[in-house]
Amino acid sequence: MTLNDFLSEFKNWKFTKYKAINFAIGLSALLLYEFVGRPIYRPYIYTNKINDFHIADTLGNTFGTLPTIFFLIAILSNDITKGNYLIKLGTISVVVFELAHPLLGKPIDIWDIIASIFTGLASYLIYHSIFKDN
Repeated sequence: MTLNDFLSEFKNWKFTKYKAINFAIGLSALLLYEFVGRPIYRPYIYTNKINDFHIADTLGNTFGTLPTIFFLIAILSNDITKGNYLIKLGTISVVVFELAHPLLGKPIDIWDIIASIFTGLASYLIYHSIFKDN
């Protein structure tokens, strides 16, 4: 995708069924994190000292990367051919943000990077199971 492609997308932006599905996926992941993951799951795991293989630790990245990717697709794409590019762009952007944490005075969390990459792969599978493009 070039800058002209993005400008064309914005100029011809219409709310379509394709965009609604992508917004719904992103919004569902965000709401799942906000209403189940953060207030219920994470405290339960930490309080009971359950080893959930870092799932509670990485919920923010997992359910933050998914909306990032699907909101990007919904906003910047009018058809399914640009989805792969935007999935890669979203995943790489979140990983770069994690790697930039030392600039913000925070340590780099390798588990968050791994979760972001796995979520990018899961997003690819979700996207291609819903929108079967050739």
